[in-house]
Amino acid sequence: MNRKKTTILDLQAKKTRKEPISMLTAYDYTGAVLVDAAGIDSILIGDSLGMVVMGLESTVPVTMDEMLHHCRAVARGAKYAHLVGDLPFLSYQVSESEAIRNAGLMLKEGNVDSVKLEGGQEVITTVRAIVAAGIPVMGHIGLTPQSVSKLGGYKTQGRTAIAARRLVDDALALEAAGCYAIVLEAVPAPVAEAITERLNIPTIGIGAGPHCDGQVLVYHDILGLYDKVQPRFVKQYLQLQQPITEAFESFRDDVAARKFPTEEHSFAMNSDELELFKKSLKG
Repeated sequence: MNRKKTTILDLQAKKTRKEPISMLTAYDYTGAVLVDAAGIDSILIGDSLGMVVMGLESTVPVTMDEMLHHCRAVARGAKYAHLVGDLPFLSYQVSESEAIRNAGLMLKEGNVDSVKLEGGQEVITTVRAIVAAGIPVMGHIGLTPQSVSKLGGYKTQGRTAIAARRLVDDALALEAAGCYAIVLEAVPAPVAEAITERLNIPTIGIGAGPHCDGQVLVYHDILGLYDKVQPRFVKQYLQLQQPITEAFESFRDDVAARKFPTEEHSFAMNSDELELFKKSLKG
């Protein structure tokens, strides 16, 4: 297959053709290579790395330097997927100028193709400023993990008529501000469907039902590698924790029993050189 780099125009075309968009997270070179080889349309270098890679309790402590580090690693491994870098907490909320600078760093130093930020109508002027600077922006509404304290925990959003209508208004405002796509997280399926029908840009769902234009999940979740938080909306395609642990245990046992390394895993010397080496040891 003659693959080409996926662009924003390609994602928009998929919505127009009603072809679902696939998206996964990745946080390092190896993960990016594997996701890219699977033909996934887009890779999100998410600030979720704070939890699944760094062991933090939330995404809030993740810094710009940490995001840039992981973005660069993913960019080295993914050649075809559209790369989206998450703007971490307080990298875009302080001022528009700082938001533009940090978004620009994501493209210039992180080597991603676009950035993602959380929020609805409260971030519209920021979105406009970043887009005006020539930087593509993906929005994110519903459950916004950076605001988990304000939301009172990891809870589904938009369950009342008023809250659902606010999400629709947020989505329309983000589109008008220049977002090329919007993530809908932990939103009731009928609300996500209504938003998707009203927007000209793609919606990417995570816990938002089957009617979005695309779906995104966390790499570690679908492989069963992370068990501290197990959202209802995650489908685990593999359970890798146990076989990986068993492989590590087998290595430990082989080392303890001196079964590894064997001659097969060792390097030899030329016999003449070996003799010279032995003589040198004798003084």
